[in-house]
This record gives sequence, C-alpha cells and structure tokens, in this order.
Amino acid sequence: MPTAVAAPFRFFPLQVVRTRRLGPSLIRVTFGGEALEGFASGGRDQSLSLFLPHPGQEEPVVPLPGEEDMYARLGAWRALPDDERAVLRSYTVREQRPDAGEHGEIDIDFAVHEDGGPACRWAQKASAGDRVTILGPAIADNTAVRFRLPEDADSVVIWADETALPAASAILEWLPAGIRAQVWIEVPHAGDRTDLVTAADADVTWLVRDEGAPPAVEAVRAAEFAGSAPYAWIAGESGSVRALRRHLVNERGLDRRRVTFVGYWRRGLSEDALRETPDDDA
Repeated sequence: MPTAVAAPFRFFPLQVVRTRRLGPSLIRVTFGGEALEGFASGGRDQSLSLFLPHPGQEEPVVPLPGEEDMYARLGAWRALPDDERAVLRSYTVREQRPDAGEHGEIDIDFAVHEDGGPACRWAQKASAGDRVTILGPAIADNTAVRFRLPEDADSVVIWADETALPAASAILEWLPAGIRAQVWIEVPHAGDRTDLVTAADADVTWLVRDEGAPPAVEAVRAAEFAGSAPYAWIAGESGSVRALRRHLVNERGLDRRRVTFVGYWRRGLSEDALRETPDDDA
C-alpha cells in the first residue's frame, strides 16, 4: 500500500502574540497558535503567503471548501469580491521557534513607511490576539526556499534592501563557518541597521539612503569578489534586482544558474499589480 505524502504547503490560522519595533522601517510581529505544531520552516529565505483582514473584519476571509486542498481554497478566495476577500501579501519567515510558548512561535518582519499599503498599515496597528491566516510550509524542504548554496560554492554575494533584510539576516544565520560572504544591505535610515549574526566570514556594507549611499550596482561593481566559485542571492526592489543580475551575469560573467534573484516589490506598483505584471529576465 503506497505511503501518503504530506502536502508541502498548508493553511495555518494564527494569532498575534506580540509586536516589536526594530527600527524606523521595520516592525517584528510574532505569531502563535495551535496550528503552528504542523508548521515547518526551511529557514534561509523561506517565504509564505499571509492573508490579512480588511479594516473592520475580525479575521481574514479565506473560504473553507476543500480545506485540505490548497488550490480549491485559493480558487474560492479569488472568487470573492475584492473588498471582502482577505488581503494577500508575501513575506519571509524571519525565525521559527518550535519550543516557544505552548505551540511554538514564528516571527515576520514588516517593512513599513508612511505611504505603505494594507499590510504596512495592518502591521503598524497589530496587537496581541489579532487573527491572520498563512499559507506556509508543512515540510522543511520546500520550493518556497530560494537560497540554494551549490556544493562547490566558496563564497556568497548578497544584496538586499529593507524588504529583503529579514531574509538576508536568516540566510546569514544559516551560512556555515568558513565560507566567505560579501553583503550589501540597503536601508532608508541609519536607525535601520541591525546586528547581523553569522558564523560565516562576512563583510557587511550598509547602504543608507539618508546618508547618500550609492546605487546598488555602483556599490557592488566597485568590489572585488572573494573566491573563485561565488553564488549570488539578490532580493528587493525589482528594478535594482534586475540591474544587479545583469551586472553579475553580463559584466562579471557569473553563470546565471548561480544567481538567485527575487523581486519583492516594484517602485510605483502595489503587490497586487506586481503579481499581474511580468518581470523582465536579465
């Protein structure tokens, strides 16, 4: 008799446990709930889909038909009116602590700013007990982890803006001792600098916009890469990510298969619009 295979992704109803301001542009929201006992983050840049309520709703509206069928539930969600169905946004699992609290905890860091969208506004007002739903991993080895270090890689190149800082931080914590890492983190304000923990031999450069930091490509182009077999991970604003990927592949000669790139947002577009707009491949 064949063995049942666990679905890699499931819906998890969760509640806010607490919130903490990390700096001018980041808010950490900690979630808990009984459902977390089945949650299994793969670490690194593990992403998930976060469903949030509209103002005035007590919980996000995510229909239940085919509860164990991810696609049936997503289809039912899409069929709802825009002002009723839950707001959907993509985020990174900053950390999972299975032994914290009664059922474990996960942290999600939200990049916030004055003219932010619905997720930004929700995070700024979030408080203990607020309810959300996430579509996330039930097995640790899943396709929503994009950072995949090749066995022969002897160095890592990382660029991230404030939206990708949580993922970059988690990647640095995951990197093994002995590997060299060159890291550029672009943030709006000096107060957005955070302590980055890693066992890797890491050289971190903070690019603070308020301090007149150079553009991403200019900053990376000026550096001499360490090692002979680098692997690159670049994530954040789509325009900067595309420009960096072109630099790494076309100017530096990196094999495009050794460059992982993720556009988390695009200047001038909401995430909803970004989902419907094809991104150019470098």
